[in-house]
Amino acid sequence: MDRILVVNAGSSSVKFQVFALDSRGEPVRQIKGQFDGIGVHPQLRVKDASGQVLIERNYAADQIGDVGAALVTAGAWLRETQNITPIAVGHRVVHGGPKYSAPVLINSHVIDDLDDYAPLAPLHQPNNLAPIRAIKAQMPDLPQVACFDTAFHRNHGALADHYAIPEKYYDEGVRRYGFHGLSYEYIATQLPVVAPAVASKRVIVAHLGSGASMCAMKNGRSVESTMGFTALDGLPMGTRPGQLDPGIVLYLIEQKGMTVAQVQKLLYGDCGLKGLSGISNDVRELQSSSDSRAQFALDYFVYRIGLNAGLLAAALGGLDAFVFTAGIGENSPIMRARIAATLQWLGGAIDAKANEGGASDIASGQSRIGIYVIPTDEELMIARHTATILKPLQKSPRVAAG
Repeated sequence: MDRILVVNAGSSSVKFQVFALDSRGEPVRQIKGQFDGIGVHPQLRVKDASGQVLIERNYAADQIGDVGAALVTAGAWLRETQNITPIAVGHRVVHGGPKYSAPVLINSHVIDDLDDYAPLAPLHQPNNLAPIRAIKAQMPDLPQVACFDTAFHRNHGALADHYAIPEKYYDEGVRRYGFHGLSYEYIATQLPVVAPAVASKRVIVAHLGSGASMCAMKNGRSVESTMGFTALDGLPMGTRPGQLDPGIVLYLIEQKGMTVAQVQKLLYGDCGLKGLSGISNDVRELQSSSDSRAQFALDYFVYRIGLNAGLLAAALGGLDAFVFTAGIGENSPIMRARIAATLQWLGGAIDAKANEGGASDIASGQSRIGIYVIPTDEELMIARHTATILKPLQKSPRVAAG
C-alpha cells in the first residue's frame, strides 16, 4: 500500500504523520508521531490511528542533535518496525511569499525561493526547510511537496492585500499574506458537512492556539485575515503581541538601544499572553491562576478577538456563522463562552450545555448566527495536496530531484 509522510517541523520538535492511500487515492491516517526536545532531551513518541502507543523512547542529546537526525531516526523506525517506506513527503511551510499560491513539488529552485522568504517568518521558515534539506540529502529521488500556510489567502482582493505604503514595496512582496491557511482550508472543506446551511455564506473562523488568527470566508474562500505580512500581526498569541503600532519597534531600537535581533526575540518569544501575564503563554495555566495579571491577559485575549470579529464582519458585510478551531477553540468551553459573549451585538448566543458537552453546533435557539466547533486537521490537508501533486508523477518520480 502506498503511503505519504507528512512533516511539520519546529525549532526543537518534529511532528510527523503517515497516511495510506486508499483505493480512491484518498489519504487515511495510520500513524501519528512526534520528536520532542531535539538537542536537549530528545524523545520519540508514536501512536497508531486508534491512539495506541507504538513507541516512547528517550535518546541522549548528542544522538538527536538536530531536525535532520530526528527524521533519520524516525524514518529508520518506520521502515524497520512498521515496514513503511513513503512514496512522497508533504511539508507544512509557513510562508510561500508572493510567488507560491498553491502547493508545489520541491526542487532546488523552490528551496532557494523559500529560503529567501525566511526573514518573513524567522520563527518558522528555517525550521520548515531543515527537514526538506535533510530528506533531499538522504533520498534525493523521493518526491517532496511544500504546502503553504499563506496559499489559502492568495485570492484576496487588492484592497485587502495592500498596505498604505509606496507600490514599489508591494511589488517586492511587502503585502498582507495571512497565515494558518491549511487550517482554514480544511475548515472550508468541512463546513458543507457540518453546517451546510452556512457553508457558502459569511463565516468567521477563529484558529485559536499558541498561534492565533481569524479568517473571514465567503463561499468557502478567504476574504480577509487578521494576520498580514508576518505571523506577528492580528490577535495576541501565546508569545506574540498581535497588532502593534510600528512606532513601538522604532522606539525600542532608537530609544531603548535594542538591536534588530533583540526586538525579534522580544516580539516572537516574550510578548502575547506570556508578556502580559508574566506567568505563562498557556491558557490552561492562566485560567487556573489566581494572579490578577493572568486574568488581565485572558481578558485582553477575549477583548481583541471581539474587536477583530467586528473588523471581519465588516469585511464580509455581515455575519452568518462563527467557527472555533485549533487548541483553545476546540478544547476550552470557558474561552468559547467568553468569546461568544463578545458576539452578542452580531446576534450570537451559545447553548451552555452544548458548549460544555463538546457539541459541534453550540448556538442557542435564540442565536441569529450559527456557532460551531470544528476540529482542524492541517496534516490531512497536506496529505491530500501531496497525493494530488503525486498522481502525474507516478510514472516518473525522479522529477523531484531537480
